[in-house]
Amino acid sequence: MPATALAPSQLRLTIDPAGLGFASTAELQDLPLPWIGQERAEAAARFGLAMEQPDYNLFVLGEVGSGRASLLHQAMQQAAALRPVPPDLCYLHDFDTPERPRALRLPAGQGRVLRQGMEQLTRTLQSDVPKRLDGADFRAESERIEKTYQAQESQAFATLDALAETLHFRLSRDGGHMVFTLIGPKGHPLTEADAHALTRERRAEIDTAEQKLRAEIARFLDAMRPLERQRDEALEQLRRQVVKPLLDHALQDVRNSLRKQIKDTVKLGQWLEQVRQQVLDHLDLFVPGESGESREGERKDQLDELLAQCHVNLAVDNAALSSAPVIIEDNPQFRSLFGSIEYQADADMVLADFSSIHAGSLLKAHGGFLMLHLRDLLGNEGLWERLRRFLRSSRLQIEEGGSAHGTLAAVALQPEAVDVQVKLVLIGSVEEYYALQEGDPEVARRFRVKVDFVEAFSATPQTRQTTAVFVAHTGKKRGLPHFSAAAVARMLEQTHREADDQARQSALFAHTEALAIESAALCRARAGDWVEAADIDAALQARTLRHNYPEQRLHETITDGERLLALRGWHVGQINALTQIDLGDYRFGFPVRITARAFAGHEGLLNIEREVEMSGPIHDKGVLILHSYLMALFGHIAPLALNASIVFEQEYSGVEGDSASCAELYALLSSLSGLPLAQGI
Repeated sequence: MPATALAPSQLRLTIDPAGLGFASTAELQDLPLPWIGQERAEAAARFGLAMEQPDYNLFVLGEVGSGRASLLHQAMQQAAALRPVPPDLCYLHDFDTPERPRALRLPAGQGRVLRQGMEQLTRTLQSDVPKRLDGADFRAESERIEKTYQAQESQAFATLDALAETLHFRLSRDGGHMVFTLIGPKGHPLTEADAHALTRERRAEIDTAEQKLRAEIARFLDAMRPLERQRDEALEQLRRQVVKPLLDHALQDVRNSLRKQIKDTVKLGQWLEQVRQQVLDHLDLFVPGESGESREGERKDQLDELLAQCHVNLAVDNAALSSAPVIIEDNPQFRSLFGSIEYQADADMVLADFSSIHAGSLLKAHGGFLMLHLRDLLGNEGLWERLRRFLRSSRLQIEEGGSAHGTLAAVALQPEAVDVQVKLVLIGSVEEYYALQEGDPEVARRFRVKVDFVEAFSATPQTRQTTAVFVAHTGKKRGLPHFSAAAVARMLEQTHREADDQARQSALFAHTEALAIESAALCRARAGDWVEAADIDAALQARTLRHNYPEQRLHETITDGERLLALRGWHVGQINALTQIDLGDYRFGFPVRITARAFAGHEGLLNIEREVEMSGPIHDKGVLILHSYLMALFGHIAPLALNASIVFEQEYSGVEGDSASCAELYALLSSLSGLPLAQGI
């Protein structure tokens, strides 16, 4: 094929604004914005998001700036709108096993109703139970029970007291204890001196009488215990009879406030019965005592603790949702992802109860969607492994983090595990995806839907039109001026330039959005009404100026004579090549001299960059292909006795790629043949 000279206009795509079909983006703002050039990714995403079977989680591959996260977020919201609102999640105190709080799911909004109902119940009990236990009817009946007991007790005590008198003892009570004193003939207590003056026989009689009295006192106390127990049981039964109607009515109000179609009705009913029994078993805590201030403070603390155990920890409240949840977890940690238990330090212990449980993103996303970035998971040791275990079972138990406090937990909470139905959308790069698949075969099983975002796509009139719609939506979202058709055409040309292809557009629309924002700022600076093509060019020039210092410095090394380049004349084994330097946020071309030396020998072609480990595998492969080409070109005549070296002169940052193979071949052939090469190429 003969060589054809290319005109400069052929090296740069030019798009006619008149062919776009609009004057400005003001005409496009109300048009829907599709997935531009990502038809395969869109189909995969919608398929995966619609699947309700387990393990159909999505792994999204794509470069940063391709719209992978924003487009998936948009698709997740659309899919969530078709799903019902998931239930609330509550944690309740288990009175039988306090270290194992119960998990209870209720229809959305009912968790809040239950929490408010139980708070009202405890307020009612705290205010009304003491009133019931201080009412006239209750006091009258309790006094009757007390009088009955006291009458029986007084009669028995009178008999005991009479016996004590016959034995010459005076019996009295002191703080619940029986105290007896020896009485002399005149009816007065004997003093210590009187006791010493008694004869031995009299003291022996007194000892015998004392033993008899002690035995009778013991029998009296044994007889009183059943009576005390009967009295206490009667009073307890009376308190229960007085409080039961109030308590049952308050609990029924809680039940009536909830919908009747509740999945965990049995579990809720069991817990409410536990609450009922606990309140009835501790009615004494509602009655102020006549003991000291410290005992009264202890009673109030115990009452507060009992009432707090009757409350509801609403860990996940979906009352405000109108569809399934969509959660974006930008900072996944153990606590934020899997939930946490908040411990409170108390001396050398840490304490926690059911109210200390906090739900993480996985629990909040139950019934909906959760987006995560793979790099965030892999950057936190153990986080990915824990997520894998969750995906295997689809059950989650919030684990305590007491070890983080460096002290011993008084009670290690083990909340009830719950089933979690959530669709994960994992964002990562192509390299991360295949590296993870190779290291963990289970990934393919748990993430069965691959959503592959392309970096560039074939340009068509439709893709250019939708790109213009994207610019219009960006302007509307960001509050930017409208863009003229010429400005949009210039932005389209830039997408082709970024793709390095006149037939393909770049799919990294984050760059297009940034260009729109920067050019709009320049438009406003000149007080323009529309963003014009000149604003786009000015924004590109300003961006280049911000990033091109390395390019400028390298050019100065040429003009200052630090780098040697011959731009005129002819030289043997020497040619100028063009390298591309990619700094990540900026890339540019830069000339470099390639020199080759050939002489007799048997070692073949020597790649100097390779020998000093300054070349990449692709460049090494290209040099080896050149060596093979030379062997095939000349080796059929006679064995090739050749030593040759090739080097990129004054290049110290490494070489990669094989696009310079043609220039390297010319330099080698020139050195072998002795024919000079033009240095102006």
